Amino acid sequence: MGRSGAVTLSGGPAQQIRILVVEDEPTVRAALRTVLGGSGFEVTEAATGAEATAVNDAGQVDVVLLDLVLPDTDGVSLLVRLRKARNVPVVVLSGRRPLADKLRALDAGADDYVMKPFHTAELLARIRAVLRRSKAAPEGPGLVTVGDVEIDLTKRVVRRNGEMLRLTPTELRLLLELVSNPGMLLTHSELLKRVWGETYGTESHYLRVYIAQLRRKLGDSATRPRMIRTEPGLGYRWMERSG
Repeated sequence: MGRSGAVTLSGGPAQQIRILVVEDEPTVRAALRTVLGGSGFEVTEAATGAEATAVNDAGQVDVVLLDLVLPDTDGVSLLVRLRKARNVPVVVLSGRRPLADKLRALDAGADDYVMKPFHTAELLARIRAVLRRSKAAPEGPGLVTVGDVEIDLTKRVVRRNGEMLRLTPTELRLLLELVSNPGMLLTHSELLKRVWGETYGTESHYLRVYIAQLRRKLGDSATRPRMIRTEPGLGYRWMERSG
């Protein structure tokens, strides 16, 4: 904690966590400002995609809360642009209920998806969860190499053919959980709770989306895996054979 009541990043000098709220409805922005500010976060607001891009590019935020309906751009397109600029955790806030919309946002790089209306306690818990995922690394071997892929668990860096891969905080956390437990079956429920938190034990569609993204970025195959093996109906396993 830094200033009284402030939420801060762990390690190094105390620094209040900065949240960018991207929402076009003034009443919703005001409510979020009150809730987040009262919980110790520093809040910056953006009513359009252009405003959000400018704030994000300046590196002034630690977490983004993103509404998908904006006056000047599609929320998912903005999410992709934010991801390309900085690897900041993004929590989508949306009233869109179809599963296809949720999966589209997750596939674009969202770290979580919170449905409107939501309970304040749930939103705060999910924000803290994405912050933990973006900072914490499980213990395990320092360096793992599989073919052209090199995973440095200490530095939290992944390279393919010598080039650094851009992984979202959640993708990285999921990969590190798998790599840190070579050969072990990690059930759907175990992975969901370890990566997303205790309230996510049954949301297996999260895993399907992120495992597919990891395989694509790592150059792995679901049918002939070198790294991530699917155990149908059970979970996933990081294959022990390397080199």
